[in-house]
Amino acid sequence: MGNRRRIGAVVLAAGLAFATACGSSDSGTKEPGYAATLRPIIEKLMKDNVIPGAVVVVKSPKDGDWTAEFGTGTIGKDDPLTADDYFRIGSNTKTMTVTVLMQLAQEGKLSLDDPIGKYRQGVPNGDRITLAQLAEMRSGLFSYTFDPAFNASLDNEPQQVWTPDELLNIAFSHPVNFAPGEKFEYSNTNTILLGLVIEKVSNMSVADNFQQRIFTPLGLRHTSFPAATDSSIPDPHPQGYAFGTNVSTLQTYELPPDQQAAALAGTLKPSNQTTSSPSWTWTAGAAISTVDDMATFVRALADGDLLNKDMQQTRIDSIRPIDPANPAMAGYGLGIVRFGAHLLGHDGQMPGFMTFMGHDPDSGLTIVVATNLATVPAGEGSALVLVKGMLPTFYGANAVPGADPAQPQPGSSTPAPTPTG
Repeated sequence: MGNRRRIGAVVLAAGLAFATACGSSDSGTKEPGYAATLRPIIEKLMKDNVIPGAVVVVKSPKDGDWTAEFGTGTIGKDDPLTADDYFRIGSNTKTMTVTVLMQLAQEGKLSLDDPIGKYRQGVPNGDRITLAQLAEMRSGLFSYTFDPAFNASLDNEPQQVWTPDELLNIAFSHPVNFAPGEKFEYSNTNTILLGLVIEKVSNMSVADNFQQRIFTPLGLRHTSFPAATDSSIPDPHPQGYAFGTNVSTLQTYELPPDQQAAALAGTLKPSNQTTSSPSWTWTAGAAISTVDDMATFVRALADGDLLNKDMQQTRIDSIRPIDPANPAMAGYGLGIVRFGAHLLGHDGQMPGFMTFMGHDPDSGLTIVVATNLATVPAGEGSALVLVKGMLPTFYGANAVPGADPAQPQPGSSTPAPTPTG
């Protein structure tokens, strides 16, 4: 989920070679010139941050398309990833949830200015928090993913199936963090509430809404929103790894210095989180997809193919700096992130996986990165580590890398984002 990406441990066995298989997206065609620049950058960043495997897609109308697979899908084995692999895409799901909400708004079935209390009783400040504030992460509601007992449950019972009501009960047992609209703070509680609004207004499940309104129109044949009881991932898929536990990463994803050293040396072993239940993420992070489907989706998201012109403009205009003191770094709006100055999209982290999708409406450049590690030992999301290394190739040495919206921001009243990246 874009959100608290906590977790787990990834550790490469000492001496594990990052064998790399790369190729252009069009069989038999010559790789674009930038591929020779990006390949060694990605390989070094993976080695230096013990990222087991990654799939990278770049689509450039100017310079050509490139798809490349790096590393292994199973630590300790020669198990190359493929462009057809499925990944949990975490908080990229939030863009889908908010897109459907905005479609319902343009159909006149709700208003983004409606208070959440109109649709759900018992929400703290429910008469004042608008649907737009939930979608923009400006509600002030406590994110259930920061609750210590909840995190312990995730560690002790990884297959437990959670319901939206259970998640909200946890969230509402805590006081609000600030008044509605006061500032930005990432909270998975917001997107769980929006999922319930969608189902109430449409009289249809979120899964069916996604299928009819997004997946089918865009031809996303390899994207799904599985049932809460289904913790499997379609084949083919890599194994997903994470450092630490949900409890140990509650305050920060950064490992203690001795553990970082051990992870980089290959003596700290990872936990395999591949089939841990994603039910606790629901509309905040439970979707599954492939890199090609993500590339198609993020282009439609950024270019406005899923909304009418006025509603898309509302979405773009909603983007405000995550950190007002550093407005050029990144911004967040109605279920969409601005990374640096050019890319629109989102990222997503789950125990075991991290994905990034970004599209530049001006140049047409699309970048998608999927990895089978949540966060690197230093605490940053693994896919973002690679993206930041790639951006200067397209935007110059002074390219401003986008901040991770799920990471704690200056002045944040909660410790760190939680596992749905």
